[in-house]
Amino acid sequence: MTSSNFPTRLAELSLNDASIHPSIYASIRSLRKSVLSIPHRLTSILADAAFAKQVSEHYSLPLVANERCGSWYIDPADKVGSAYFKSTDGHHGQWSFSLRRLNLQLLPLLARYGGAVVVDSTRRGKNLPDAFSKTVPIWVSVVNRTLFPELTVTHILQLPPAPNDLGQSEASQIESRLDAFAKALQDLQLDFVGLRNEVKHPIRLQWAINGSFDVDSPHAGGPDARFPKEAHRLVLCSASRRVHGAEISEGGYIQGAGDDSEGWSHGLTAQVFWRHRQRLMSSSEEELPDIIDELMKGVHESDEPKAEEGTWIPPTQNLYVCAGTLDNADTYDLVIDCNGGEGAVNSKVVGLACRSGKLGSKDLREKLPSVAELVRSRLVEDPNARIVVTCTTGKDLSVGVAVAVLCLYYDDSGQVRDSLSVANPRVDKLLVKQRLAWISAAMSWANPSRSTLQAVNSFLMQRPEGF
Repeated sequence: MTSSNFPTRLAELSLNDASIHPSIYASIRSLRKSVLSIPHRLTSILADAAFAKQVSEHYSLPLVANERCGSWYIDPADKVGSAYFKSTDGHHGQWSFSLRRLNLQLLPLLARYGGAVVVDSTRRGKNLPDAFSKTVPIWVSVVNRTLFPELTVTHILQLPPAPNDLGQSEASQIESRLDAFAKALQDLQLDFVGLRNEVKHPIRLQWAINGSFDVDSPHAGGPDARFPKEAHRLVLCSASRRVHGAEISEGGYIQGAGDDSEGWSHGLTAQVFWRHRQRLMSSSEEELPDIIDELMKGVHESDEPKAEEGTWIPPTQNLYVCAGTLDNADTYDLVIDCNGGEGAVNSKVVGLACRSGKLGSKDLREKLPSVAELVRSRLVEDPNARIVVTCTTGKDLSVGVAVAVLCLYYDDSGQVRDSLSVANPRVDKLLVKQRLAWISAAMSWANPSRSTLQAVNSFLMQRPEGF
């Protein structure tokens, strides 16, 4: 006889009663979390890094990380530099050539090595990040047009081969904007003759995609016959193998495991991972958070120069930008510390007490008039005075102050203007872009926030007459 508790109708079935069994959703979520664990991510990163290394050896070219993700896939001993190509500049309908991230630091590397392998990855479902399918091709076309205007064959939009090529409509829309992008770069009035003389040859793109690139083939990624033989080879290495299904079907392999590391790394950085990878890879998942916390304590790592080194901003002779608080200011005549305590520390060190983030940009908007007057007075006394601007990162507030100083007190050749005692010249957005380009060319990692640039623009373009 059937039990009275036995369900006889569909409505009586219960599939989500946790007291009987865990829900299907909870089970899948728990399983997915275990697949996306830190050990699986680090193991996947090492597997993809091995592919990037193979590509480097295949072409006999050095490795360059497309930050932020790319550094996870390169042993620091093999890394010769960084690039900053954003996928958002390649998103459909938003194609752009960034005037804030010029990536001109790649040109000396290409000249030195004859080419380079730029490494990045993308998440599940794609073979290439948009940075590699569109942003870099736009950049290469613009650079070739600007430095080698007579070599029109190199001006084309070089696109990845099928099946990763773009649709004809999208390619045509991008191509229609290339002349305007090149004009915007040329308007920055950088030393393009010097850059051409340094790099000597145009850039040819090739792609190395994990899962479809044979590193053992002597013909892998053969040269484009349309290009001069002397062209520099820039290989775009998409390090992660494409996953078509869910991660659970890949035996723990995670495509793009290094992407958005803030969400899973517990503060671990790529540099610390590579330095301590043996210990990390031999530890259990339960141990890793505490081990990472231990490794990161007291660690201050950065690819940028330390504060005491400073970065000189050509074509000026006396303006520098730093990261951190200067321990020794003896080599400078004026130190502006954006995040330091407010007021004068001594006769030549001044703190602005700006907070971090958007609040700091708001503080800077209020402090710029007094900072500008302080710099003007110092340059009136001595046009050769060595001035350094520093902030916690060396990327944001200090860059904003340096842009303002360059716009107000330096001419187009980088010399201090002759008449600082009279009203400053009017400033427009083009001048701001030109002076920011000086900094970007010297500091590839410079990345002033939108709010910081808005503060600078507001101050420069709304100054009272005669300031």
